[in-house]
Amino acid sequence: MTGAMDARNRQAAIDRLAGQSFDVLVIGGGVTGAGAALDAASRGLRVALVESRDLAAGTSSRSSKLIHGGLRYLEQFDFKLVREALKERDLLVSRLAPHLVKPVTFLYPLQHGLIERPYVGAGLTLYDTLEGMRRPMPRHRYLSVKESRRMAPGLRADAVSGSMIYFDAQVDDARFTLALARTAVAHGAVVATRARVTEMLRDQGSERVVGARVHDEETGRDLDVKADSVVVCAGVWTDPVNALPGSAPAGFKVRMSKGVHVMVPGEAIASSTGMIIPTEKSVLFIIPWTRRRWIVGTTDTDYEGDREEPVATGEDIDYILGHANAVLARPLTRDDVVGVYVGLRPLVAADESSATTKLSREHVVDVPMPGLATIAGGKFTTYRVMAKDVIDAALEGFDVPESVTDRLPLIGADGLPAVKASVRRLVQDHDVDADVVNHLVHRYGTLALEVLALVDEDHSLGEPLVEGCPWVKAEVVYAVTHEGALHAEDVLSRRTRMLIEAIPPALDAAPVVARLMAGLLGWDEGRVEAEVARCRTLIEAELKALAEATAPREEAVAAS
Repeated sequence: MTGAMDARNRQAAIDRLAGQSFDVLVIGGGVTGAGAALDAASRGLRVALVESRDLAAGTSSRSSKLIHGGLRYLEQFDFKLVREALKERDLLVSRLAPHLVKPVTFLYPLQHGLIERPYVGAGLTLYDTLEGMRRPMPRHRYLSVKESRRMAPGLRADAVSGSMIYFDAQVDDARFTLALARTAVAHGAVVATRARVTEMLRDQGSERVVGARVHDEETGRDLDVKADSVVVCAGVWTDPVNALPGSAPAGFKVRMSKGVHVMVPGEAIASSTGMIIPTEKSVLFIIPWTRRRWIVGTTDTDYEGDREEPVATGEDIDYILGHANAVLARPLTRDDVVGVYVGLRPLVAADESSATTKLSREHVVDVPMPGLATIAGGKFTTYRVMAKDVIDAALEGFDVPESVTDRLPLIGADGLPAVKASVRRLVQDHDVDADVVNHLVHRYGTLALEVLALVDEDHSLGEPLVEGCPWVKAEVVYAVTHEGALHAEDVLSRRTRMLIEAIPPALDAAPVVARLMAGLLGWDEGRVEAEVARCRTLIEAELKALAEATAPREEAVAAS
């Protein structure tokens, strides 16, 4: 089962939504919603998922891209949360998604070794201990000044008197969310993007929620989706969804917090390891993303603006660069910033008067009325626990099996060691460069074989989308035929990640992407031009936001 989501067959999925009755309807295609759909489908239930935009279009494509235990929570004595997150991290790295979740080292520079080493060492020892005995990650260790500078020659000499090094993991968040949705499809779920819920359907006799009215953004069609239980996993859109006709207020409100990350070139930071830097508010991560890019972030500030396209400010950029430069010998400047992305965290505040609200430090589940469950908050790492919790709440009182997702690898994981060992043969069998095969295996796991099969059918698909960039044309075709991409922006933003990794080349790629999609989806020339224009608008908006956020302070003041 590959769980193909073929955009060419989208109408059949919409017809199934309208014509079939489901056990569970999930609203929201972020990591929690996709996880909830998989949790329910893998229990043998009939499941539908609708998402108003694209999978992972919001927060789930704009995270720190880390799967981690939350080292900073130790300072808050939240040992249960750290233990839970470490368990989930280890499951993902070792069993559930080793093709997508990969270990990464972090160096914790010590500026005052005699004072800091016992304190930081004790914290990391506890971090290791909470992980348990069966561990896929090595334990932390102390590095001398010499060893620290060898691993991270870009550190300032006066900023390190030794360091600690430990392991966590990183992930391509958008592709991970997509893999969850596709695994749910492989287990029978129906997934439809660009399908917006406009109201909840109620049973007039009992006032129970029995489904939702959905507007198909692609065709303008309105349809009723019938379901025994509706589960809202809408992140920062939770409050607006809970305010729809036929719905009911949850026992909590969602407060948005803005998290800004910047991308800098690989050569801007001389290090073979990631770094974690304590700040007055939390911590700052310097994360190796690709050989071409580092991610540096994040911020944590209240936000009340546009949910769809939040933007960074110059103050955000200064905060990130300033804290990074506290330890870097070669200071980062605004000129080094080649990309910025902004995510919104859905933080929760419980209503004490709601007896049905179940609150943890990280997420809340509420059942405000029969047939309706809603969840918000949480962190990417513990998506599986959140999904289980909200499905358990939605199905309370029903005779259904327990969750099995802790034993269920995502598509692309099974057989991964054999595929990694076969790179040389795959290069010969498919007549492509080793760099192409390694790139595909890194991004798709065993599903790389499906992408290579497209190259076998048309060898031109093995060519790069843009010279000098790693993505190949076959990935665009695969995004349509297997990953449900409906628009060129879906490919550039979330299937390839060009819009955060390589903004200027994305301009050159847009026409190529649109024409490849046109041949599959039957677009005419007008549609191709509209898709390219939409991509250019997005790219120009990204470049404008980047220019405004990185403009010299005096220019920014003058412009305002």
